[in-house]
Amino acid sequence: MSHDPLLTRITPLLAAVSGIAAIVLGGSRARGTAHDASDYDIGLYYADGAGLDTDRLHEVVKAIVDEPDAIRVTPVGEWGPWIVGGAWLVIGGRKVDLLYRSIDKVTEMIERCRSGDIGIYYQPGHPHGFCSATWMGEVAQCHPLHDPDGVIAALKASTSPYPRAMRDALIRRFQWEILFSIENAETALPRGDSTHIAGCAYRALACLAQVLFALNGQYLINEKSALAAAASFPVTIRGLTSRVADLWRLIGSGQHEAALQTLRSLEHDIGEISAGATT
Repeated sequence: MSHDPLLTRITPLLAAVSGIAAIVLGGSRARGTAHDASDYDIGLYYADGAGLDTDRLHEVVKAIVDEPDAIRVTPVGEWGPWIVGGAWLVIGGRKVDLLYRSIDKVTEMIERCRSGDIGIYYQPGHPHGFCSATWMGEVAQCHPLHDPDGVIAALKASTSPYPRAMRDALIRRFQWEILFSIENAETALPRGDSTHIAGCAYRALACLAQVLFALNGQYLINEKSALAAAASFPVTIRGLTSRVADLWRLIGSGQHEAALQTLRSLEHDIGEISAGATT
C-alpha cells in the first residue's frame, strides 16, 4: 500500500486538513481482492470535539481531482448517521471515495458490538439496511495510512478475535427473519406480485449471508458479493452459488412457488448448520 503512487500523493494532503485524526484505506484494496479498476475507499476519521474542516477539505481535493468544478464535499452528517458524508472523486482517472467516520461513535459502537448489542438501520444505498457491526468490520479490515496517535491501531486490536457475543447476537437477529421473509413472500403468491416476492427473497438471502458470516467469524461490511464470498467459507451451504442463481432464474421466469421452495431449502440447510455450530 505504501508504494501506491495515488495514496502516496494524496495521504499527506488529506492529513493536513484540520480535524482529520486518522486516514485508512478500506474496501477491496485493503482486503487484497481489488482489480486494477477498483475504487479507492478512503476513510477519514475525526474526533467529535475537534470538528472536521470540510471547507478546507474541499479546497484540498479540488486541487488534485480531474474535474475540479464537478466535485462536491459534503458537510458531516449529510448522508445520514451511518454513512455520514464524504465525496466521490476521480483522481488521475481513478475513482476515489472519501467517507467520514467519527472516532468517538465508532469506538462506542465497537464496545456495544463486542457485548452483543447490534442493530440494523435504514440507509440509502444499502437495500438490506446498515448493520451497526459494519463499523467494527471496517476497522478490522482497513489498512491505516495515517494514524499518528494510534487510534486506529487501538481500535483494530479490539476487533480480534471476533467476539462470540456478537456472533451469537447476529445469528439471533437474522436467522429467524429468513423464514419470516419466505412466509411473507408466500402471501403474495396468489396475486403473482413479483416485486414483493423478489423483495422478500432478497431480504431472506441478505439475512442468510449475515448468519453465514457470523458462523465463520467474518465481518460483513457490504451486501454486494456477500453470498459469493460466503460460498467459499469453511462453514457454508452446499451449492450455495448455483442454488441462489437458480432461485433468481425462477423468479425472473415467474415461477414464484418453485423459487420459494428453493429458498426454503436454503433456510432448512442454514438451520441445520447453525444448530450444529451452536451445540
